[in-house]
Amino acid sequence: MSQKGNKSSIFHSWPFGKRNYLLFVVGLVTIILGYILMYTGETSSFQSIVLSPLILVIGYCVIIPISIFIK
Repeated sequence: MSQKGNKSSIFHSWPFGKRNYLLFVVGLVTIILGYILMYTGETSSFQSIVLSPLILVIGYCVIIPISIFIK
């Protein structure tokens, strides 16, 4: 026997809000900017050795996790 009347909805709501997606996009833009800075700088310049890795770490380790964990 099947219970057609006792149907519960599995979908309740989206797991992330507008703020989460906005922060995620900001993180992706930050990461892309870091890779562009690394590509355009000289091999042994401040831009390629210090600045772009710092921007990449901020994008990967700070902004993206904040966009996932923030409620």
